[in-house]
Amino acid sequence: MDPALLRERELFKKRALSTPAVEKRPTESASHKKKKAKADKEGSSGSKHNADPNFSLKALTGSSGYKFGCLAKIVNYMKTRHQRGDTHFLSLEEMLDETKLLDIGMKQKQWLISEALVNNPKIDVQDGKYAFKPKYKLRDKKSLLRLLDKHDQLGLGGILLDDVEEGLPNSAKAIKTLADQIIFVTRPDKKKVLFYNDKHCQFVVDDEFQKLWRSVPVDSMDEEKIEEYLKRQGISSMQETGPKKVMPVQKRKKPGGQKKRRFKTHNDHLAGVLEDYSEGVPAKK
Repeated sequence: MDPALLRERELFKKRALSTPAVEKRPTESASHKKKKAKADKEGSSGSKHNADPNFSLKALTGSSGYKFGCLAKIVNYMKTRHQRGDTHFLSLEEMLDETKLLDIGMKQKQWLISEALVNNPKIDVQDGKYAFKPKYKLRDKKSLLRLLDKHDQLGLGGILLDDVEEGLPNSAKAIKTLADQIIFVTRPDKKKVLFYNDKHCQFVVDDEFQKLWRSVPVDSMDEEKIEEYLKRQGISSMQETGPKKVMPVQKRKKPGGQKKRRFKTHNDHLAGVLEDYSEGVPAKK
């Protein structure tokens, strides 16, 4: 081979090695872009399912919240079916079928049967079957009226509208029918309380009795004295059930201002020997 060509070849290799090379990044292919767009779409749909309370509980499989999520879904479903009038008992398999929880394992089923459903205050268990257990078992508008009348006669006050809606199937229709026999009172926390409207107590009081009532002075009596008087007469006073405002505790200031800080003294056994030079050297006697 020609020596001149060999020399030119070696020089070309040296120049190529000394010149830095910049690698050009390959552009994304169309298929890669489609896969990325599909993944973003699935991620956004997953966040929507998490916001939905009725999403599938498969996402919680393997986590500690999976079984409690199943329990919450079952209790909410039993409450909903009770409110629409379906009060008959269901077996565990029927509840799982209607709540679409057929994919749970035997370990979770055993936990529901032995612990969760039995100890839940909102679930009633009879002969291995389950139903919703409201605070007040109400069948119709007559049972609601009897319950309100009983509370009024015993001085127990009213009943929360939430408890009535929880225990009475089709409660809105029943309450609308009994509108003239029920008194609604709204508490400070915006919750409504139902009271029995006893029409036998609606009478006209004579003006003379009204004047006598208003002439009795009660300025010197506080609430405690009035409550004690009612107890002596065999009358129970109604206690406030609304939320109480907690007043912030104010720290009391110590009398006399701040105390002077005391420093620990040393060498007490040399009290008559040592001299204080903090204000300069004392004059010689």
